[in-house]
Amino acid sequence: MHFKLLAIDSKSSARAGELTTDHGNIQTPIFMPVGTIGSVKGIHINDVKTDINADIILGNTYHLYLRPGLEVIEQAGGLHKFNGWDRPILSDSGGYQVYSLADRRKLKEEGVVFQSHIDGSQHSFTPENVIDTQRVIGADIIMAFDECTPYPCDYDYAKNSMEITHRWLDRCITRFYEAKPKYGYRQSLFPIVQGSTYKDLRKQSAEYIASRGADGNAIGGLSVGEPHEMMYEITELVCNILPIDKPRYLMGVGTPANILEGISLGVDMFDCVMPTRNGRNGMLFTKNGIINIRNEKWKNDFTNIDDEGSSLVDSQYTKAYLRHLFIAKEMLGGMIASQHNLAFYLWLVREARNYIIAGDFALWKEKMVVKVSRRL
Repeated sequence: MHFKLLAIDSKSSARAGELTTDHGNIQTPIFMPVGTIGSVKGIHINDVKTDINADIILGNTYHLYLRPGLEVIEQAGGLHKFNGWDRPILSDSGGYQVYSLADRRKLKEEGVVFQSHIDGSQHSFTPENVIDTQRVIGADIIMAFDECTPYPCDYDYAKNSMEITHRWLDRCITRFYEAKPKYGYRQSLFPIVQGSTYKDLRKQSAEYIASRGADGNAIGGLSVGEPHEMMYEITELVCNILPIDKPRYLMGVGTPANILEGISLGVDMFDCVMPTRNGRNGMLFTKNGIINIRNEKWKNDFTNIDDEGSSLVDSQYTKAYLRHLFIAKEMLGGMIASQHNLAFYLWLVREARNYIIAGDFALWKEKMVVKVSRRL
């Protein structure tokens, strides 16, 4: 994998770049639609390519390991061939999902023993078998196995968690070079900075991760309940330490405003389930603010979903029609809203990229944060 930095905004740390993989190029900053089980929920793969025009999507190691299972994915020739997506894929290591199973898992030095959320069966993840699993999945970018700390957590817990994440990283790197790619193309391993909201731990972790010389680096353990300003402080601190010539991935973030602020701090890659999850519940993100499409005020509004039109779906459907679908509990409503939200997120990061290259990102960002955060 190769990352080329093309421009840095003069009044912020925002960057525009291009990340090259064997499955294609990724224009950064980028938002990555989440395809947890190999599909972006409720949206056809072809629509993710054409309407949303995503450069890259995510798959999740924990969920794919449990269902359909590694044997099926390997027989298919990897996740790309299994789901028909021929562009880059990033796979999360499963660390966050194991974190979310706090009452179903036991964490040890060797790894994590956990119960499946599907049938209660017992399984174990170690740094080694998580790398092996991601070799089978075949994502272009794979993540090191880490422990994601909750918020709040005490200092000693955060320190011990960070240290075990670092030890697990060393084991992941060793296994990464032992277990070769399965499908004839290259994969890149990203380590993850941890340390909760403690600045000295985040500094220590960022320095350790930077020293490992990976193709790219991730910032984990944020957007787990901490105040947004605290998230921004930690992100800025970490970005100032991570190598300037490698992509930076802020995991699980977030709202349109979060993404714009993250870009201004030097982040290149984002993912979040919010566009599809909120879309399924009738929340639409637009250039002018946030819409609850179930509200009565949209009943007779025959204007397009987003008046300026960030995607094909915006010019095809009106607010009144989409509200009708939600009130009637027609599944198409959630599909349209999810598709719109993802198209908007991709429009937003591409506009940010254009403004970074043009040299006037900071002023545009300040205006857009206000617009995209207001309720309509």
